[in-house]
Amino acid sequence: MDLSSVYQEIILKHYRGSRFRGELEDPDVVVPLNNPTCGDDIVLQMKLEGGRVAEIRFSGNGCAISQASASMMSEQVVGKSLEEMQALAARFRAMLHGDEAAARAPELGDLRALAGVARLPRRVKCALLAWEALEAGLRA
Repeated sequence: MDLSSVYQEIILKHYRGSRFRGELEDPDVVVPLNNPTCGDDIVLQMKLEGGRVAEIRFSGNGCAISQASASMMSEQVVGKSLEEMQALAARFRAMLHGDEAAARAPELGDLRALAGVARLPRRVKCALLAWEALEAGLRA
């Protein structure tokens, strides 16, 4: 099995069965966001404790890239500080804009499966939708 097949399986796993899909009871932050170019939408909910994400859930509809990215992001940010999340978001953005060193960064975990999106400029917004919701929620 080649690497692109492995990456495709990771994306489909997150798209079909995210453990972060759903709603939180009494979230501290709720951010609805949509991508008007393609119609993808997300509602991101978070509970924060001590400047860290204690719990996170998302709901919405969209392509496999946007929904898998939301799942992978959720998995990565639980327990992280604001600074850690900002660094992770910056590395992910760099990867999506073709930075090969960022694409090899182990801290991205499953998010590295989305590195190929850099070759699909119209899909970059799909992959960034959840991240933009996260950043908006952290500014609120």
